[in-house]
Amino acid sequence: MSEARALLESGDIAGLIRHLRFNADGMELAEVARLMEGAAAVSGFDDMQEAAAAMAREQAPQQLYDFGYACIERGIPFLAVPALRRALEMLPDEPVLLMELVSALERENRHAEAVAALEPRVASLEPWPARYLLARNALFAGDLARAEHEAGLLPAPDDQDWRPAHDRLGRTIARARAARAVRPLDSTDLRGWHFALTGGLLVTISPYGFHDGMTGRFAYTSDSFATCRRSLDRLRLILDAAGRRPVSVGLLPDRSSRILGLAAARLFGLPAEPFAPGRPDVLVVAYDLNETEADGLWERAEGQVLFEHASCWTDPPPVSADVTGLLHQVVKSPWGERLRISPAGEAETVPPDDRPVEELADEIVRADPHEDDGADEGVPPDPDEALAAFVRAVGGHWLTGPRDAVRSPGPVPSSRFG
Repeated sequence: MSEARALLESGDIAGLIRHLRFNADGMELAEVARLMEGAAAVSGFDDMQEAAAAMAREQAPQQLYDFGYACIERGIPFLAVPALRRALEMLPDEPVLLMELVSALERENRHAEAVAALEPRVASLEPWPARYLLARNALFAGDLARAEHEAGLLPAPDDQDWRPAHDRLGRTIARARAARAVRPLDSTDLRGWHFALTGGLLVTISPYGFHDGMTGRFAYTSDSFATCRRSLDRLRLILDAAGRRPVSVGLLPDRSSRILGLAAARLFGLPAEPFAPGRPDVLVVAYDLNETEADGLWERAEGQVLFEHASCWTDPPPVSADVTGLLHQVVKSPWGERLRISPAGEAETVPPDDRPVEELADEIVRADPHEDDGADEGVPPDPDEALAAFVRAVGGHWLTGPRDAVRSPGPVPSSRFG
């Protein structure tokens, strides 16, 4: 019995999906379909079960398309790619198949492959969305020159629904040009590409595992009061370099954001008040935007700056912060439940710190921002002046447009876990 079949028969659907992610490209489509038919039956996904059963019987373009569509809808686009590629080989001039393949590749952050699929066919297709998608995917693949070229050939859309995408593409390319003038904007330039793609300024380049697959992002990190203080100090450096002077701190409702917001207010000598959308010149402070209420933050009020200390790069927040402290896959806050090694060398669970938010904010204010300093050998230095210089160089393109969510990590790769 194959490993995949054993996983299905044991009811381990999550394990089966993980197995298929790494092995499906080398399997027969009919076998993948039979496995997914069984998985869908266990999960109660009637649409997937029907599409998979049909593709198991026949791998014609319609069945391949229906299976690919169901995979995308069910959040497993990597399984859609082989089926849609096969369908496109059979019907190479069918734009519906091409657009669905590009959608699956985009959702998997396989932007260079999306460019390769679009490139030979784009001239024969309507520019919206084909050439727009070519320019967008070239940009997210790190090919700024190609993105600029395709965007230059892209007419303004007649359909009003495409206007926001047109404007967003223009802003992103403009930010990338500004970053390119002062940074390498290559496959290791996390700060440069983070700014280009999200419009936000990244405070911390992780010094751990930089040359071993992380490239400036954190995987699992146990946060500390010192790291929070360091983030706030560098936030102040960014505001000073950009000439921004908030008049108050906006407190978001979750506990972690209130702690960090109160610490920011005390460090910056500003009053703190509950966040109110539309209030101008406010520094809005979030610990993690996935853990709080983000309504009212997509559109930026005049002079408003949104700071997020710990941002999940594998599950990006619904809005992109103007300043981001660090990029993580998993973070444990300084006041949450934590694991630590006991004096006897055993792992033990430390319960949450239930002190009032004001006391925890004071802990951040008192913390030594350099307490956690330390880095792997060979990590590029990241002095304060380098960050300030970057802020000054790109400041004209900062705080422009809405805070769109960005799902892709872009052209700077980092290892994922789990």
